Amino acid sequence: MAIPSLINSRTNHLAGDLDLSRDDVARLLELASQVKRTSARFAQTLAGRYLALLFEKPSLRTRMTFELAIKQLGGDAVVSSGPIAEREPVKDVARNLDRWTHGIVARVFSQKTVDELAAWAHVPVINALSDRFHPCQALADVLTLKEQFGRLEGLKVAFVGDGNNVANSLMLTAGRLGVHVAVATPCGYEPDSEITGEAARLGRITVSNDPAEAVAEAHAVYTDVWASMGQEAEAGERARAFAPYQVNDALMALARPDAVFMHCLPAKRGLEVTDEVMESTRSVVFDQAENRLHAQKALLMMLLG
Repeated sequence: MAIPSLINSRTNHLAGDLDLSRDDVARLLELASQVKRTSARFAQTLAGRYLALLFEKPSLRTRMTFELAIKQLGGDAVVSSGPIAEREPVKDVARNLDRWTHGIVARVFSQKTVDELAAWAHVPVINALSDRFHPCQALADVLTLKEQFGRLEGLKVAFVGDGNNVANSLMLTAGRLGVHVAVATPCGYEPDSEITGEAARLGRITVSNDPAEAVAEAHAVYTDVWASMGQEAEAGERARAFAPYQVNDALMALARPDAVFMHCLPAKRGLEVTDEVMESTRSVVFDQAENRLHAQKALLMMLLG
């Protein structure tokens, strides 16, 4: 198949989920499915292309899947770990990399860093995780849901736990594709109200403090760690607040009989999810992890094509 170009002409970056139009995402999912089925067809798509991977945060899935995606498409990557703006301004880093590489992938603490890279670089900038968004994870998530259920329109996904970057991107990406995203968090841990409002304008979003209500009749139950990197000092307080939001057999029993369990990983077994749920036949967490590779291949081809 021909590689589709991006429809959204405002930007050639993926700084946040809405940098891809709804049609972009639909076309990306189709391309990702093709890549997954016939990867050899695309083995030279990025031949002669070199990307910079900037990691302020430790990573397993993000680093491995991006490096493998680039190399399996015929390109190559250079990796830099540590603070991006420790020795010089972000705008200077962006303009150096702009001269040397064909794209920048950044996993950072602050969304401001991604936005500044995108503002100063002419090559595509991909948000590989920030405090505000995790768009590449959301793309893998909707690819996984489509594989599991054969459709996205009309599904219900319950996100139970912290209203974090993963919840934000899931609302923005899955919601636009016809998925009802029901978020349940402890009081005070709800997703960003501005992002929730924008997502609700584009799709069906509900936010509550009741995990049973969110999970009722859900096709998928999704959770994430209660304390993300940089929130370690809050771990004890969060563990107490989030204890009623643990995904266990009792909570899964409230979802549909065919419901799957989702987690972006790494998981803290015994906290946000029990080992029994993680290891159950309903768990698709490693399908999600695999689909990071395929979704990111499609994204790279569409941005660099």
